[in-house]
Amino acid sequence: MFLSKIKSVKAFIFDIDGILTDGTVLVTESGDQLRKFNVRDGYAMRLAVRKGYHICVISGGNSASVIFRLNGLGVTEVHLGIDKKLSVYEDFIKKHALDPKEVLYMGDDVPDMPVMQAVGVSACPIDAIEEVKAISDYISPFPGGTGCVRDVVEKVLKIQGKWFDQDPSAHDDTITSS
Repeated sequence: MFLSKIKSVKAFIFDIDGILTDGTVLVTESGDQLRKFNVRDGYAMRLAVRKGYHICVISGGNSASVIFRLNGLGVTEVHLGIDKKLSVYEDFIKKHALDPKEVLYMGDDVPDMPVMQAVGVSACPIDAIEEVKAISDYISPFPGGTGCVRDVVEKVLKIQGKWFDQDPSAHDDTITSS
């Protein structure tokens, strides 16, 4: 069922903490909040953007370094400090003229559930809360921040024949600096 659903995906929406990161926030003495991102997740996101997929990130957290990281991957739809994610999702699908069945959302906790129930494909990492797992079309075998984003993006791009070009020389070096 999951594989047939992802054939129509044109857009990805991700939470940050617990999805793109392992959910740990290191707070420095100066008050900076540091997060660790997975480069393989970054590679997949950047490739998806280059292949024409829309990527949106919606998070309750707020950190300038997150915007810097995501913009560096080509992700320009970054919404931080959001309490109610559903309205951002609705604006996103309207802006890009998307049908809900064309959107995959990956979340891990209670604030993600309303959007997960609205999209065509819902996914979560293996370490998501049980309530999220219960409503997910796909549970990645990877925990948050350790490749779960790469896992779903790669599955979508592979089933749609867009994972990589058959000619290795067609890859440009900038995509490897994720």
